[in-house]
Amino acid sequence: MSQGADAAGADGSVTVHRDGAVLRMALDRPSRRNSLSDTMIGHLVDALTAAAVDDSLRAIHIRGGDDFCAGVDWVATNDRQRPRTGDLVRRIPHGAHRVIELVASVQLPVLCSVRGWAAGFGCNLALAADFTIAATDAVFWEPFIDRGFSPDSGATWLLPRLVGVARARRMLLLGEKVSAVDAADWGLIHQAVSPGGLDAAADELLERLASGPTAAMGLAKQALSFGQHATLSESMTQELFNLELSCRTADFKEGLEAFRQRRAPKFQGR
Repeated sequence: MSQGADAAGADGSVTVHRDGAVLRMALDRPSRRNSLSDTMIGHLVDALTAAAVDDSLRAIHIRGGDDFCAGVDWVATNDRQRPRTGDLVRRIPHGAHRVIELVASVQLPVLCSVRGWAAGFGCNLALAADFTIAATDAVFWEPFIDRGFSPDSGATWLLPRLVGVARARRMLLLGEKVSAVDAADWGLIHQAVSPGGLDAAADELLERLASGPTAAMGLAKQALSFGQHATLSESMTQELFNLELSCRTADFKEGLEAFRQRRAPKFQGR
């Protein structure tokens, strides 16, 4: 499976390939710190949409290069004649916002590995993932106010839920940059590791995710999201429906059999 060109042009690309049951996606526009063009956003939407209905996949990995992603390239995406009123409201929900929605809702575990800058949309993409591992020299930044406009791509929803309102204000209203070490300490990301150990740490976690009971993990992810805007009673009802589904999987039967035999389960993602 492939999207984009092997070498990034002026608009950049997103290279996508399968590694067993893992879908690996790499942002490739190093000349602009992997800031996203319209072309790259389209590649992300297409690849994530296809992954959502691919029963052979069991995990998704998103990474950058020396920098993870410096946001959306506003200069490039707005370098045209004056748009009609309401252009952003019409356009962004089908592009950048759709990427965040897909990462958050796809019933596969999503891991981001971050080097360098994760700014603006790049920061929110990392926060929307189920797990983000970052090199200790990486930086997370919400630069919207510094640029004179208000936050987008889920920042005002993601940050308060991950780190609380006070820290969200520091990032969104004061534009404070957060080191990977502090991000891990705050609970903003899963883990901060040495730059030399990032790839190994990401691969280790991906292997664990890709060998898990995929359907049950997807349903657990869905229930976690549902619970962010539901009562306790509503959440428990949703859990019951999800439990009914997960108990019908082959992985559920394997989990029980492994427990009886006192061995590690061998889940097939079915």
